[in-house]
Amino acid sequence: MAEISSLNKVMLIGRLGKNPEVRYTSNGDAVAELSLATSEKFKSANGQATERTEWHKLIVWRQTAEFAKQYLKKGQLVYAEGKITTRKWQDKEGNNRYNTEIQVKTLTALGSLSGGSNGSNQQQQQSAPNNNPPQDDDIPF
Repeated sequence: MAEISSLNKVMLIGRLGKNPEVRYTSNGDAVAELSLATSEKFKSANGQATERTEWHKLIVWRQTAEFAKQYLKKGQLVYAEGKITTRKWQDKEGNNRYNTEIQVKTLTALGSLSGGSNGSNQQQQQSAPNNNPPQDDDIPF
């Protein structure tokens, strides 16, 4: 049996915090940035109900970016699957900065835009095709 040395896989279900921002690379590839909130509810040490929200920066490419632009809006419940990446860049003063992002391979719209339950248990409305990000392009964000 082969030994697995590492795995970089992320699966998230959450709500979009804003409408997707779509831009285009110099060679015309669509790239979208999405802000996804995931929340967990728990009781604090003193027994008080607490909710904690994590924000995730999602990057989607090509047809998946076009799908996000056309079908997804702020508040939409989505499923995203991909991998964690960290990009290094320099600010105006020359200081090193880092962005941690999720490079999304699969993006699926879930539920309704309002997030309310209307009696139906429909899970998947739209799904985007898998796309691999370009290896040599810079993300224009």
